[in-house]
Amino acid sequence: MRNAITLTMAMLLALAGACRQNEDKAASVAASGEQQAVAQSAHELTPEQLGEIGAQIRKTPNQANELLSRHGLTPQSFEAQIRKITENPDASKRYAAAYRKASA
Repeated sequence: MRNAITLTMAMLLALAGACRQNEDKAASVAASGEQQAVAQSAHELTPEQLGEIGAQIRKTPNQANELLSRHGLTPQSFEAQIRKITENPDASKRYAAAYRKASA
């Protein structure tokens, strides 16, 4: 009987430790997601600015990361902002006009 109680206690302690690790991991993932959202909102650019950056990237694709970092962007944040623009027809037209103008 004593062995069964000891074994049960050991298993409960192991289970409690495993649950604690999952909670820590979930909290760290949530915190990093919040940091990314703050960083992205801090560098929101207009459709015209994004159009110019897009045209510059097309002209010199090997310097894309450098161009994006100058504007405080990463490839992922740039893509996210472009996707947001495509949801708005007016913003899409403004982006396209700026892209064409900068490409000329």
